[in-house]
Amino acid sequence: MVTPVTSLTRSGVSDWLVQRVSAIVLTVYTLFLVGYLVINPELTHEQWAGLFGQLWMRIFSLLALVSFISHAWIGLWAVITDYMTDRLLGSKGTISRLIVQAILAVVAVTYLVWGIEILWGL
Repeated sequence: MVTPVTSLTRSGVSDWLVQRVSAIVLTVYTLFLVGYLVINPELTHEQWAGLFGQLWMRIFSLLALVSFISHAWIGLWAVITDYMTDRLLGSKGTISRLIVQAILAVVAVTYLVWGIEILWGL
């Protein structure tokens, strides 16, 4: 059995599970934020900063950020491996896929580091 090197968990079932759990986390996070905005129609910057200044909200936001990145990585990996085929790209298909995945990995790590810096003020 060949395991793809650039897959997140190197197992289709595990990738599927990560995508489903990350989708649930993102849904709960989105519903919470929308609910908070609906409950506080006259929201001030101080209230918003106070919400994100709490430890539980920072952890929840970090969990949402990691969920977003893992969800996106698995989804984009699936699209790249399904649609960037050797038939489409010719003999350099594998190299092209690796280059695209490397670019996406750099973007994902950049977003993760940037998000951590914003959340924790590092």
